[in-house]
Amino acid sequence: MRNREDHTTALDESRLPVRAKLVAAWTSLMFLYAYVDIIGFFVPGKIDDILVGVVFEFDITQALLTGFLVLMAIPILMVVLSATLPARASRIANLVVASIQIPFAMFNAVGETWTFYYWGAVVLELVLLAAILRLAWTWPSRVASPVTTTASVYDETHQTQRLA
Repeated sequence: MRNREDHTTALDESRLPVRAKLVAAWTSLMFLYAYVDIIGFFVPGKIDDILVGVVFEFDITQALLTGFLVLMAIPILMVVLSATLPARASRIANLVVASIQIPFAMFNAVGETWTFYYWGAVVLELVLLAAILRLAWTWPSRVASPVTTTASVYDETHQTQRLA
């Protein structure tokens, strides 16, 4: 008679680097921005306002759209900057930009009549921005071990001797 054994295996819990988490969070934020705007076109009267040249309370002008472009380019660039800047610079950039984005996220719901939809979007944006702030704030420091330090001194000494 055969015993039935439990063949369940644990899933791999490899740690994702902070950099990858930040890139994912900024990417998620950008998808949220895009889809909130796209789905927002279904709000009655929204497209009619756009067709007559008005967004919220503002006339649609080249300056307004350029301003929107700048505001959206900042989080878009944070996807790349989070991945490519040196760790210290990336940490600082994430802390500064996420902090600045919070008031902009909250402004998006001011004056909107569809409060559940827009405030729901703002809450999601704030959760993502809070996650970005937490990830950047708690970015682990790498402590050089004595073995690594000794090995790098050894390598530098031999490299210098070879070059001489």
